[in-house]
Amino acid sequence: MSHSGNNPYLGLDSLTDQLRDSFISLEANKPDFRELNLGSPVSPLRTRAPAAIAAATTSSSSSSSGSVSATRNNGHLATPQKANNSHSGELSNSTETSPATKIPKTGNCRSDPFIHSGGCGQISSSATQSSVNSPAAHNVLPTGNICPSGKMLKAGLGMTHRSSKSDVLGSGTGNYGHGSIMRGGGVTKCDSSVSVVSGNSNVRGGNVSGGFRSSSVDPEELKRAGNELYKKGNFGEALGLYDRAISVAPNNAAYRSNRAAALIGLGKVAEAVKECEEAVRLDPNYWRAHHRLGSSLIRLGQVENARRHLYFPGQHPDPFELQKLQLVEKHLANCSDARKMNDWRSVLREVDATIAAGADYCPPLFICRGEALLKLHQLEDAESCLSNILTLESHAKACYQTQFFGMLSEAYPFLVRAQIDMALGRFENAVTAAEKAGQIDPVNVEVAVLLNNVRLVARARIRGNDLFKSERFTEACSAYGEGLRLDPSNSVLYCNRAACWFKLGLWERSLDDCNQALRIQPNYVKALLRRAASNSKLDRWADAVRDYEILRRELPDDNDVAESLFHSQVSLKKSRGEEVYNLKFGGEVEEVSGIEQFRAALSSPGISVVHFKSSANLHCNQISPFVDTLCGRYPSINFLKVDVDENPVIANLQNVRIVPTFKIYKNGGRVKEIVCPSREMLEHSVKHYSL
Repeated sequence: MSHSGNNPYLGLDSLTDQLRDSFISLEANKPDFRELNLGSPVSPLRTRAPAAIAAATTSSSSSSSGSVSATRNNGHLATPQKANNSHSGELSNSTETSPATKIPKTGNCRSDPFIHSGGCGQISSSATQSSVNSPAAHNVLPTGNICPSGKMLKAGLGMTHRSSKSDVLGSGTGNYGHGSIMRGGGVTKCDSSVSVVSGNSNVRGGNVSGGFRSSSVDPEELKRAGNELYKKGNFGEALGLYDRAISVAPNNAAYRSNRAAALIGLGKVAEAVKECEEAVRLDPNYWRAHHRLGSSLIRLGQVENARRHLYFPGQHPDPFELQKLQLVEKHLANCSDARKMNDWRSVLREVDATIAAGADYCPPLFICRGEALLKLHQLEDAESCLSNILTLESHAKACYQTQFFGMLSEAYPFLVRAQIDMALGRFENAVTAAEKAGQIDPVNVEVAVLLNNVRLVARARIRGNDLFKSERFTEACSAYGEGLRLDPSNSVLYCNRAACWFKLGLWERSLDDCNQALRIQPNYVKALLRRAASNSKLDRWADAVRDYEILRRELPDDNDVAESLFHSQVSLKKSRGEEVYNLKFGGEVEEVSGIEQFRAALSSPGISVVHFKSSANLHCNQISPFVDTLCGRYPSINFLKVDVDENPVIANLQNVRIVPTFKIYKNGGRVKEIVCPSREMLEHSVKHYSL
């Protein structure tokens, strides 16, 4: 132009020529409109300010073709950087929340999903020229598009009274350029399989929203869309977009590193490590991937591997990550030392400290907690702790060939599993787990010793059981003793040997072995039964009653336990010199049919509970089966039932006006009356008056 020094639109002719050339190239390829990138989301159609166009032109002319990238920062384009090893769009290593993005190459006619330069899709050269050369034509709809009224609107007309609502692609029924124009920000369809929602980017039906198709996807656009979703905390959706970008460009290290960040956000740290390792393989000098890999390895408790990646040549290590590394390393060493000394309480303390320091995704640490609980005879907690870890097979696949307490980390969970199974009497399972640990780490001494012991203990238990069945109780005691020499904390072997001593009439020894078993496993029902029986043989009735009462709570419907408790209670009363009448055990609820039978029943010694009922009353019918249950649970009490409709004389004599009514008698005298009780209230009262 002749007056270039005064012309504010200097260089726009060259921009127009570039756009025209790119449109001619696209026309030659003749793509289907639905295959074009329509942008995601779509902003109001408007042209950029002259200064912005001039800046873009200058940037385009000064950069090498396809090698200039920029990021959007607070609404502005950041300084362009060269693409080699810059990994533009990589998620920030320190905050994980500031992904950078690249602008597509000049002339590719794609609409950036987040930075809109005017219309959507292709723009005709005439429309571009009009928007460039005529300041009055800003915000003019492209010629030939449809307005909300349904009429054709010419360029430059009717724009003074435009609505403030944004323009988005309308669904329409015809193909007007790249989509009809409509008011508002609703959901519109640009393609039968692609949905565009203003302000959002998702993967739907295998396609990326914004008009992407797998055949024409730009991986940089997918990455930018994923970065935006990541910043919003939508890690799952971001992961899907990074996966699409990787499928298009599998050798891009930045895509792999971004995918690792999304996996970390989803709590899949072991998978993230694999992605970081792949990123480092693709680009060994990619320090952000090294840093992310080192940070993830700390969380897995792999301090040596983490150190190699945090101390990356040419980069200063993150002080925060180095502090975590040092703390995790210190507490891991303390934990290992305490384990060697069998100081299991200190082991528990150091495990918690290591996890708090940063190794919060280290499965061997959680397994170590289970081992410590096992050694402290907290079997139920140990079992629960191990059950909360991923299955052992999947854990072995997720971890790496690293050392933990001197053994391969994959072998450690099987070693602990074998010990827990052994303590709980699952000998066959224990052998299987120990053999698995031996297969994974055949040279480790601790694994080899455990495997040998587990096999020998299992054989000793089988031999002892066979001898017991043959009534060779003395030899069976010896067999169980051999197993206990190898595994002195095995409650099952103690309990089995106690059964042998009991059969031999050596009740003190039986009692001692039962106490050993219950110290290891306090809720061991078989050991409780054998200890109660041994106490009964030794006339230690108070101890027997105590054990049988615990067993009644554990086995409320076991009639043998109920009868043993009854006889122990009677014997305890006799031993204390209390008056004991002709008490009988158990029986059914006695149905009273006359006044004489009622008086005779009440005059018998002990406690009697009388249920006054009516066959026509719903509440009576509902609680009657529960009375039968109580009769079995509390055999020292006599239970009777009186139908007030059939025995009105008894009801009047006892002043019964409401049913169901329960009256409790002791040695013929009434001690309590309950009207319409709940099941809990009734049982509480019955239990109070039982032996």
